[in-house]
Amino acid sequence: MKIRGFEKISKEQFIKDFGNIQQEVEYNTDIKIPCRATSKSAGYDFYSPISFRLHQNQEIKIPTGIKAYMQDGEKLDIRIRSSMGFKYNIRLKNQLGLIDADYYNNPNNEGHIWIALKNEGDQIWEVKEGDAIAQGTFDIYLTTDNDKPVKEERIGGIGSTSNK
Repeated sequence: MKIRGFEKISKEQFIKDFGNIQQEVEYNTDIKIPCRATSKSAGYDFYSPISFRLHQNQEIKIPTGIKAYMQDGEKLDIRIRSSMGFKYNIRLKNQLGLIDADYYNNPNNEGHIWIALKNEGDQIWEVKEGDAIAQGTFDIYLTTDNDKPVKEERIGGIGSTSNK
């Protein structure tokens, strides 16, 4: 039984999402499964499958090629790596990426995790293919006493639950 972890998106989803990327990305070699850097690391590093330069006030959306599975009552938070924010003033555009358990394998995009970055610093920030660009932590979440059962199921990708 799988409890929580990361997988590559399918080859078909990869072709769909990476089709407009200028740089050639190899499905089998350039997509790295997130992992922890040290034995005490809480976060799993997400790696860029492309090289890029981000100028001051420039933004980029990076397809990671990764999806995450987890149990009901769990979530995955995506954060900027602390050194990137502290040293270079690089930010996640949405400040915190929240991945719900039902995002995994949704019919719209398989649960493909994208990372959107913005350079709010005063220098060009350069990333090489394979560099760690964000980190993810799995967490348990709580519900309220008066929480009502929800029967809706996710059918879409990013931002799909706000379309109601």
